[in-house]
Amino acid sequence: MPGPGGELDRREREILRALVTDYIQTGEPVASQPLLARHDLDCSPATVRSVMADLEALGFLEKPHTSSGRIPTERGYRLFVDSLLKVRPPSPQDRERIERLAAAASDVGALLDGTADLLHDLSHHAGVVSTPRPKTDPVRQLEFVRLRENRVIAVFVSQAGLVTNKLVQLEFPMEPGELERAANYLNEKLHEAQDAAPGAAPSVPDLRDRILSDMRADQSALRDLLEKALALAEQTFADTGVERVLAHGEATFLDAPEFADVQKARALLKAFAEKDKILRVLDRVLTAQEVQIFIGAESEFASVPDVSVVAAPYGRGDKVLGTLAVVGPTRMNYARVIPLVDLTARQISRALAALSDG
Repeated sequence: MPGPGGELDRREREILRALVTDYIQTGEPVASQPLLARHDLDCSPATVRSVMADLEALGFLEKPHTSSGRIPTERGYRLFVDSLLKVRPPSPQDRERIERLAAAASDVGALLDGTADLLHDLSHHAGVVSTPRPKTDPVRQLEFVRLRENRVIAVFVSQAGLVTNKLVQLEFPMEPGELERAANYLNEKLHEAQDAAPGAAPSVPDLRDRILSDMRADQSALRDLLEKALALAEQTFADTGVERVLAHGEATFLDAPEFADVQKARALLKAFAEKDKILRVLDRVLTAQEVQIFIGAESEFASVPDVSVVAAPYGRGDKVLGTLAVVGPTRMNYARVIPLVDLTARQISRALAALSDG
């Protein structure tokens, strides 16, 4: 039974570590005899059975069926990850692939999308990346590309170099020259706002105030352009504060026996499709300086049990821009996934700094 302060003794910890390790590898409930056969536990079968019963009574193990072996509970996984896990560095092959992705990145969008794909490929679980939020990665440049029928594409370039597009339907006619002058003028106002509050995302009210001030001071033909620029800014910057989630490999959950239940799998895939639950988990990592692990109900996937999230923040310099993560069954190989996520976050942060300097 637990020692002073509720801590497990050495034998209990060894048996719990061995059992969780076996269950992660096999996905089958673990009995005492196979556990002894696979691990050097230096005790009798009766002792192993007794310790497993104690661990079950303490909430670290459970039986899926009366006559079955035991599997870890969320509490058992938490103790395993926090205190018993033996983490090993990524293999040279994995390290090379991560470093190659970071070194080959030509733009931020491709880097982040490639990161989600690589995390999926290396872990065989879902790879997820949240793109930089406008509050931490404000727009530094704006361009307009004219289409037909009074429509334009607004092209935003963030300080980190992330490029996003938005279709805008003009509510008034604008000549090509006017559109270019309006873009130049709005970029000037963006730069003024950023100079006034470095690192902050200029708001639409702030831009409106600056443009209206110019309009009040100007009585010439430029006033018509300023009015159009103001209307264009309000259209262009509306609803641009939504953070995006890049996800690859969600379908891997369908291969896990834990998600053989159709309703359970449907609920999980719906959570990926809606993205809001993922974002709530990833946002909790933004203030962290290292890998964070959410097991089962600890994450915002509480309505979908048997899911764990291993996540880490990435950024540029001392500014955190977003989060990357592996999302998989609680029965994931933490010893492999944790160092993969940690190394990827550090390499992506270096790549972002290099892209910014370039």
